[in-house]
Amino acid sequence: MPKEKSINEIINAKGVEITVLSAPNQDDYISLTDMAKYRNADEPKIVIANWMRNRNTIEFLGLWEELNNNQNFNRIEFDTFK
Repeated sequence: MPKEKSINEIINAKGVEITVLSAPNQDDYISLTDMAKYRNADEPKIVIANWMRNRNTIEFLGLWEELNNNQNFNRIEFDTFK
């Protein structure tokens, strides 16, 4: 049986083109870099770096790992990081 192909789609939000990668029977992925270009078109990595340092983002990522039963998630190390 042939493997089904991933599809790149573009959505437009407030004038910014955002790439969405879709594959049959799998999760969709939205480009964080494309979304960050709304705030800083020349250096979206700065927007992402600032977002990754945000306390709420860090807490969200820890909760995400717990809710999705990540077997490799080390809660003690995460608490130190947090």
